[in-house]
Amino acid sequence: MTTSQTPETILQKANQWLTGNYDTSTKEEVRQLVESADNTALIDAFYRDLEFGTGGLRGIMGVGSNRMNIYTVGAATQGLSNYLKMAFASLPQIGVAIGYDCRNNSRLFAETAAGIFSANGIKVYLFEDLRPTPEISFAIRELGLQSGIILTASHNPKEYNGYKAYWDDGSQIVEPHDVNIINEVSKVKVDDIKFNGPKENITILGAEMDEKFLEKVVSVSLSPDIIRRQQDLKIVYTPIHGTGVKLIPMALTRMGFNNVIHVPEQDVVSGDFPTVISPNPEEPAAMKLAIARAVETNADLVMASDPDADRLGIAIKNDKGEFILVNGNQTVLIFLYYIISKRKELGLLKGDEYVVKTIVTSELVVDIAKKNGVHYFDVYTGFKYIAEVIRENEGIKQYIGGGEESFGFMPLDFVRDKDAVTSCALMAEIAAWAKDNGRSLFEMLQDIYMTYGYSKEKMKYVVRTGKSGAEEIEQMMVKFRNNPPKQLAGSPLSVVKDYETLREKNLITGTEKAIDQKITANVLQFFTVDGSKVSVRPSGTEPKIKFYIEVKDSLNSPSEYDTVEAKTNLKIDQVMIDLGL
Repeated sequence: MTTSQTPETILQKANQWLTGNYDTSTKEEVRQLVESADNTALIDAFYRDLEFGTGGLRGIMGVGSNRMNIYTVGAATQGLSNYLKMAFASLPQIGVAIGYDCRNNSRLFAETAAGIFSANGIKVYLFEDLRPTPEISFAIRELGLQSGIILTASHNPKEYNGYKAYWDDGSQIVEPHDVNIINEVSKVKVDDIKFNGPKENITILGAEMDEKFLEKVVSVSLSPDIIRRQQDLKIVYTPIHGTGVKLIPMALTRMGFNNVIHVPEQDVVSGDFPTVISPNPEEPAAMKLAIARAVETNADLVMASDPDADRLGIAIKNDKGEFILVNGNQTVLIFLYYIISKRKELGLLKGDEYVVKTIVTSELVVDIAKKNGVHYFDVYTGFKYIAEVIRENEGIKQYIGGGEESFGFMPLDFVRDKDAVTSCALMAEIAAWAKDNGRSLFEMLQDIYMTYGYSKEKMKYVVRTGKSGAEEIEQMMVKFRNNPPKQLAGSPLSVVKDYETLREKNLITGTEKAIDQKITANVLQFFTVDGSKVSVRPSGTEPKIKFYIEVKDSLNSPSEYDTVEAKTNLKIDQVMIDLGL
């Protein structure tokens, strides 16, 4: 395709960047895109404007309206500033916290945003160096601020960066504020961005905030006596080149663990992530070095956090002494099983406790909650919806844990987002608790399955990049919405839930009812007669369509585990075939 075939709207946008108030190097890069014989990169850079999704603003770094750069960051910050000044007009001073991770340009984008907030008369609290996402959420509440941002693309590849925005309760922004901010951002022209505010409006945050945060982290402990007995538990931890490098080992030490084993190659802070292709603890390759270190040292537990330290991945020893990866659903089950069991033991379950999961997370969470008299809530993907439930139940019910299948958990509510720092501390305690009771984490997981039923999950995603990819993903959703499968792995569909229309249809009885959610979402769910569940949704932050598959079975004894796992793996394979994957 030649430049002459480039859509006029794309050329008009590119020309605005060539003639507008952009710096010389940016204009030169845009000029090279325009003059290139292949216009694919030009179209991808300008075919849309980045918008807030489930995780905020996120995209590939580079020039253009669909890229992460100082101008898209600037427009987001100016728009957020404008909205904050409207939403908190009665306050004498508005304050925001700014954090950033290890990614290339994260510091530049953070300083750019700080200057813009300052120029708009907003007081800025900028962290002195990279910090975990959960600490930014904590700092907003601790300092009584109205908003905050962190520059991070979470677990995405190195080409990406992102911008997560938070409200005054430390939660990522939800409706109506997210829509209102998008509207404000869409009005911002490059000439409207106030780039260079006075440095007097910027306060640097450092060790003092770390101390306050760590005090809260260690308050998660329910078994301090057991930690004292198991203080030599061997824990391998890797930050995968990211922000957990400092605070997570500190948190484990503060909890009482004195045998934290590092992975030196991955303690190197780098936005290039030199030891991995993707810095995602969901990916087996990202855990390879840590597991090798665990084998070498005969460790009890392996833990990893992603670059902004909100996601937690773990590996445990199976009954053959081999380290295996634990998926995100299993991690949530282990956390909630421990929290509920320990609270029962300590007499801390009073009847007003509740847990929260996302709709794509294992239904075993519901079974665990129901059988223990604990309330539960189902929410959309994204911890901002978990935080919304907490906000609505403040002073009414007690939050004791919540998580999602994508390796995120939030043990306590002093942070209102995924929190790998506190989760690492608590998971280490759970491993100590199991060991103190003569059990392994693997045996503990088997106990959960024998008590509440066996569940096997798999997430499959299809990547489609660029404008054409976005259109293909949209068509895939239309197809599944209009022509849902009749059966999955031999079991007929019993229920279809469409969160775009907020309608649930029972295919057995023919009846319909409303789905109890405040807003719509582009998500479909298929439930089968035998208890399987498939959820389909486009990612809000990546060029993917995701399929979440869960199949059920029963486990009567540990000796059956391998057989049941193999059986359910085959069932998942068949479900994928039936979905055309």
